[in-house]
Amino acid sequence: MNSRKWVNLFVKTLLIGGIAGLVTSFFVKPAFYTNYLNPFDGFQLLGVVLFFVGLGLVFSVISQTGFFAYLFINRFGLSLFRSFWPTVQVLLIAFVVFDLVYFPYTGTDGIAIWWFILMAAAILGYGWIVAKIKVRETNRRAFIPTLFLMVVITSIEWVPGLRTEGTDYAWLMIIPLLACNTYQVLILHRLTGSGNSDGNHNKNASAKSGTKKA
Repeated sequence: MNSRKWVNLFVKTLLIGGIAGLVTSFFVKPAFYTNYLNPFDGFQLLGVVLFFVGLGLVFSVISQTGFFAYLFINRFGLSLFRSFWPTVQVLLIAFVVFDLVYFPYTGTDGIAIWWFILMAAAILGYGWIVAKIKVRETNRRAFIPTLFLMVVITSIEWVPGLRTEGTDYAWLMIIPLLACNTYQVLILHRLTGSGNSDGNHNKNASAKSGTKKA
């Protein structure tokens, strides 16, 4: 991958993070907008929009940092654990899903544990969907690494949002993180030129078989 593609990835991921942060703010912080709609104050309203776009850009940078760390971790894990690396990733995914339920629940009062179970299940389910898409576009070996990124790396990136009081900024952070990580992991094989190796293998095998028959 050349520098032009990296810059293109960086800029597009920034835009996705900014847009995701702004859209999320409409649902999480609607009062920030309604306060300046009646009476209408365009200058203050523009300031609010820029604030949430900027917040999304910051979360996008966090996402990109985590993504590049994931690429390094994946290579390091392959060289260290070799064939056991997928198993290690599965164990880490299970550990993080448990942590998403246990630690937030023990650190808060008055919130039912079912909310945290639902949150962890939603992140795991979303990661599972993204991993299935990745497999369809590349090969079956991409499933576990993609799920690892979407669950483990995203959860690590989300830690600052989980430590804030209330849930508003946790939501404002997790949506841009998921959006940016989804885009990066699904676009990576297109940028590097690695396509569906399983499909290519089957096509080559079919071609060879046809040649032998002829």
